[in-house]
Amino acid sequence: MSATAVPNRHGSAVITLPSDTQYLVTRLFDAPAALVFKAFTTPELVKRWWGFESAEWLVCEIDLRVGGRWRFVVRDQVMEVGFHGEYLEIDAPRRLVNTEIYEGVPDTKPQEISPAEWDALGEWAGRGDAPVLDMTLEEVGGVTTMKLLATHTSREVRDAILESGMETGMQVSYDRLEDLVRQAA
Repeated sequence: MSATAVPNRHGSAVITLPSDTQYLVTRLFDAPAALVFKAFTTPELVKRWWGFESAEWLVCEIDLRVGGRWRFVVRDQVMEVGFHGEYLEIDAPRRLVNTEIYEGVPDTKPQEISPAEWDALGEWAGRGDAPVLDMTLEEVGGVTTMKLLATHTSREVRDAILESGMETGMQVSYDRLEDLVRQAA
């Protein structure tokens, strides 16, 4: 597959449904895979593209190792939004696999969790039946194709996420990521 840089890829992430419990996001970035991977795994860079520009960052933690955890919390106006998870596989700059828990779901909102408390939480903390995100990056001619496969425990969970309006925030975030990695490339 040959890819060519274009002036603007804003709004170009595509969501498909490969199975009843999965969705696949495909998006091209005009930057090397190593730079896109770094933007996903470096707190200082994540803060520059993840979420809406108007959001205030409260927590951006990344412990990039298998078994390490990550957590993002932002406040936009009066609402706080948080996500957390655990890294399952890391093959820089080609692949990153992690769990992802939305902290707005009942019984999944940690406030401040110490590493010891995290380990004691087990399944609740995003292991076991937590959604798994498997991101692959393939670079051809300086253009990187990102494929993000999200696997959920049921069709109902997957559909609820897709119907939540997440695509709007995803497009905004990936547009901001595109701008960041283009500037750095």
